[in-house]
Amino acid sequence: MNALSLFLAYLLGSIPTAVWVSKLFFGVDVRTLGSGNAGATNVARTLGWKAALPVVLVDVGKGALAAALPKLLAQSFPVWLPLACVVAAVVGHAFPVFAGFRGGKGVATAGGGLAVLAPALVGIAAGVWLLVVLVTRIVSLASLLAALALTVASFALPSLAAWGMEPLSLMLCFFVFWTHRQNIRRLLSGQEPRFSFGKPRP
Repeated sequence: MNALSLFLAYLLGSIPTAVWVSKLFFGVDVRTLGSGNAGATNVARTLGWKAALPVVLVDVGKGALAAALPKLLAQSFPVWLPLACVVAAVVGHAFPVFAGFRGGKGVATAGGGLAVLAPALVGIAAGVWLLVVLVTRIVSLASLLAALALTVASFALPSLAAWGMEPLSLMLCFFVFWTHRQNIRRLLSGQEPRFSFGKPRP
């Protein structure tokens, strides 16, 4: 049952929402537009907020459902399994089997999963993300700082953390920084674009 939960979590994460929405409704692959990332931010920039809204909702939802899978599938399960399912979903989002293993960066999916397991900590990270976006309009910087905030909060406020949250948050932080490595280069060179909604394609 543990293996089944992890496998299903990976498949959930592998749902390439941005790719399917862009192809189905706009006749393009979002990975050929803008930054080339299969995520809600790139969809919003290139196809508009109406296209991005279902993308972010599904990406958050698949992380949340992955976290809940062990409870849905069995009456008892190891304490580590919900966190492991979140990791599997994030890996699926970044390397989706349904989209040639070319996916997004996993922030929304991780946020959805961890919101089920440690809502207060995710609330802190979400607050940091929103504040940075409002001040700088740089989504990548907001995501990086939110991942750092989640890690710091996990260690500083253990009473709010789920079992194993500290090492998991640290691992996810490294993963977010790795998936944002090109953004980090642009940030350091002052070339990272500021966020603005793109106009939907005709």
